[in-house]
Amino acid sequence: MLLGTVLLWALNATVTRYVLQHGFHPLAYATIRYGVATALFWGFTYAREKSFRIARRDLRLVLLAAAFIFLNQICFVYSIDKTSAATVTLFLGMTPIFIGVVAALVGLERMGRGFWIATLVSLVGVGFVATGSGGFSGRIVGDGLAILTAATWACYSVLIAPLMRRYSPFRISSLVLLVGWIPLALAGTHQTAQQSFHFSNLMWLCFAFAVIGPLFLTNILWFTAISRVGPSRASLFSNMQPLFGVLFALVLLDEHLTRWEVVGGVGILTAVLVERSNRAPVEPPAD
Repeated sequence: MLLGTVLLWALNATVTRYVLQHGFHPLAYATIRYGVATALFWGFTYAREKSFRIARRDLRLVLLAAAFIFLNQICFVYSIDKTSAATVTLFLGMTPIFIGVVAALVGLERMGRGFWIATLVSLVGVGFVATGSGGFSGRIVGDGLAILTAATWACYSVLIAPLMRRYSPFRISSLVLLVGWIPLALAGTHQTAQQSFHFSNLMWLCFAFAVIGPLFLTNILWFTAISRVGPSRASLFSNMQPLFGVLFALVLLDEHLTRWEVVGGVGILTAVLVERSNRAPVEPPAD
């Protein structure tokens, strides 16, 4: 289940890049995709739990988490639209570093010197990836949005941590998906109204994968697997996502990486792996 989840996540950037290059407007794609996935997940969660009730005191966290999901999807689709899927995947490898930074800033974890060294190394890696073969070559906007994609996902992950101790991950995911989809749909109204749907069968197959795979099925697989093997082992599998993501982009989209992008990507992934291997398990904070 963990390996299947990582492969589905890794293929997401490549599939998104393909559909955006072949006729889907970014916000129209995000709006329709998230709308269908939300409907599927609500049906699954209701069949499983028969309720979406949460305490009133937790509504604020749900709203904040949904706001970051909204920002995350805006940044993701436009980063994929403006730069390569391989480059976006490399930047998303920084997500664990961003999670550590956010957790430290809000007081959930106390990070040691090793973490901050790893953060500095990963930032140097970002610089190498962004500069590519010696210049930004017009992709600086896409690169910046890719970094924001990782940062907003980190904020979302930290915000839902206390909620996951009180409710099932399926209930929280259902609520956050719906609340986050509403502003996304409003922002994408114009593009969705202008969107043409005369696509090939391959395009519709890619769209179906983007809904069912990375958004719906992975939530079920990931949280079920974590309940069986624990988050530590799951995190080891998640480290493979950038590697598979770059491989998919290079093979399926015929993209390429410059030598400096490779150096930067290796720096980012090495920093994350070393930091995770050296971090001692931390007890979750009290509610």
